Parts: sequence; C-alpha cells; structure tokens
Amino acid sequence: MKTSNNISFAWFITISMLCLLANSQLTTNFYSQSCPKLQSIVRRQVTMALKTEMRMAASLLRLHFHDCFVNGCDASILLDGADGEKFALPNNNSARGYEVVDAIKTAVESSCSGVVSCADILTIAARDSVVLSGGTGWPVLLGRRDGFVANQSGANSNLPAPFENIGNITLKFEAVGLNLTDVVSLSGAHTIGQASCATFGNRLFNFSGTNAPDSTLLDQNMLTGLQNLCPVNGDSSRTSPLDWNSTDLFDNHYFQNLVKGRGVLESDQILYSSDEALTTTRSLVELYSNDKDAFANDFKNSMIKMGNIQPLTGSAGEIRRNCRVVNS
Repeated sequence: MKTSNNISFAWFITISMLCLLANSQLTTNFYSQSCPKLQSIVRRQVTMALKTEMRMAASLLRLHFHDCFVNGCDASILLDGADGEKFALPNNNSARGYEVVDAIKTAVESSCSGVVSCADILTIAARDSVVLSGGTGWPVLLGRRDGFVANQSGANSNLPAPFENIGNITLKFEAVGLNLTDVVSLSGAHTIGQASCATFGNRLFNFSGTNAPDSTLLDQNMLTGLQNLCPVNGDSSRTSPLDWNSTDLFDNHYFQNLVKGRGVLESDQILYSSDEALTTTRSLVELYSNDKDAFANDFKNSMIKMGNIQPLTGSAGEIRRNCRVVNS
C-alpha cells in the first residue's frame, strides 16, 4: 500500500507539473492537428540511429541538455558557424548526433513541412533515447520555436564541467531554475554514454598534485583499466563507458557505482564522496542506488523541468527549415 501511495503521489506531482508548465504555452498535443504522426516519425528515426550505434542515445540526450542550458531550449546548439555553440569548449569534438537530428528533421519535413521546430525534435529525441535504452518515458510538452542566434560564450560559461565542485554545479543549475534534486537525478543520465580521457585523465596518476590517483576512485580494477586506456601523454580522445556495469542500459547502476567508488568523472563521484556531498547530494545518491523507481520518477520530472527552460513560443523565434541555419 505504501508503494502504491508513493507512485500515485509521484504521478500527481508529474500531472501538476504538466498543468503548470502548460501555462507557458507548451502542451502535449501541440501538433495533434498539424503533424499527428510526429512522435512516431521521431521514434522510428531514433530507433534506426540506435541500431547503428547504441551510444547515440546518450549523444542525443546530451544535445538536449547542452541546448537548454544555453539560451533556453531553442535548438541554438544545432546552428553551424565558427562562433556557434558547437565549438564551445564543452561541445567541440564532444557533442555529437547532429546528423541524426538532420535525418529526423528531413523525415518530419516530408510529412509536415514547416511545422515542427528543431527544438521540439531535440526534446522528443531525448525522451525516446531514454525509453529505447530501457528507461522510463514521460509526456513531452511541445510548442517550442527555434532561436536565431547561438551563444558560444554562454556555452563556455553555463554548462557544468567535469572538474567542478558541487557548489559551482548547483549554481549553474539554479541559474536556469533547477534545484539540487535535478542536479543528482539529471546526472543519472550518465548511466549511458562514454567520456573521453580528456575529461577524467587528471584523476588517474597525479590528481591535484598528489603524485597519486584520486583517492575516491576505490575500484582498483577500474582504475587499472582507465590507466591503461589513458596513459600519461596518451590519446586524450579515447573513450571509456561512464557506467561500467551496464554501458547501454538506462538504469540506476550509475548511482550504485558512485557508492562503490566507480564514478568515472570527478563531477560524478563528488556527488557521493566529497565533503560537500555529506549535507547535499549523498542522501539522494544512496536513495537512487537502492530505489530505481525513485530515480525514474525524479529523472522524468527533472527532464520535464529542463525542457521548459526559457522556451520560445507563440510568434517568437521561427520554425527552421534546416536545423543548422536560420531561415533568413
């Protein structure tokens, strides 16, 4: 009975959030008349992309995240150009999946031309990437329009880095209306995907000038594996799975890893092992590591919130014909 009440309450919160966010002109049925097959078109294209490369699920999810934290969820990350967000430090040679978004856009345009924004495509693709990786879905609010400009400096300053502490990361989340629960639940997206040696190599040999590995990397087998993958002066572009338990499965093993000292990124492991975590994030990591349903519920709620960061609606922005360039 207690479990049933918890689930009912969680759904009440989700529905209440949907009603609240709908006031911003985003609705679940925005394209019900203008593009009724939209969701099935996107799902089919994402499915095809994941059959080719399962890692693409994490890449599409990350594109949505990195888009919404800069200028709001306006597809500005997709814009080409030397001054674009694509070439900001957190995205350059790292963010990927643009060609999949192009394929989705082409398929959508063939069915309903000039109707669906690239920002909404990113949002649906992110949800589908989670579902097709075994995670829990959520009702996607739609009606965003596309922005006219990219913001490279904003991408450099607004996106959390893998070397930052909990305080700095939390401030960046709060700046876009997200809270500490969102920090931890959205970090759980690292249950899929990979990271390059450049993002965690500093932990492996001489962490913070100690001439030793990061002491929070407790799993010696994983440490040895990462050291072999990323030797000193080695290829910094080589990648490691973020979740050594279930690389392509969207589950709560990421949090179980953190409890065991198996977090690949410093910014992940500090959610459990740092002094700051004792009074902020550790309790949530422990909750999610033991309760996959609690993680699933909080993650979907956080994704809904994140998708509502400063969307362009109504007559603002435009519906791009090509996600890489503005219409004019």
